Amino acid sequence: MNPASPLAFLGLLPRHAIGLGFCLVVLVAAVAALLLRNRRASDGARRPARPRKPGAPGPVEIYVGNLSYDMTDDQLRALFAKYGVVESARIITHRPSGKSKGYGFVEMPHRPEAELAVDKINNTEIMGRRIRCNEAREDSRPDR
Repeated sequence: MNPASPLAFLGLLPRHAIGLGFCLVVLVAAVAALLLRNRRASDGARRPARPRKPGAPGPVEIYVGNLSYDMTDDQLRALFAKYGVVESARIITHRPSGKSKGYGFVEMPHRPEAELAVDKINNTEIMGRRIRCNEAREDSRPDR
């Protein structure tokens, strides 16, 4: 065995275990772990729910951005409730600190009411901030 092997040099594997058979076992185990991880991710059980595509039937999820950091879920709900039924309103927060990230989502069950709310609220000044709102788009980030 060559002690100057790249794996031994980096200290990733013990010197006595750097045989071809051992490396093959490690490689097979790594590939199996990746395949298992991808299978879990593709069955949909572990993925978070994604917003519906814009224009899809059913409830409408509205993205609301540039919110005041002092706005609460209840205030956001009340803002949209003027235009129709609001199923949910939530402001996204930074988990460790609990502080607002300045944006949120509102879900409304009826498309005409949701479209009216977006038209009336978009680009208006609320709590000193000009807010932006539009129908939420499907998340384009890769799964984590």
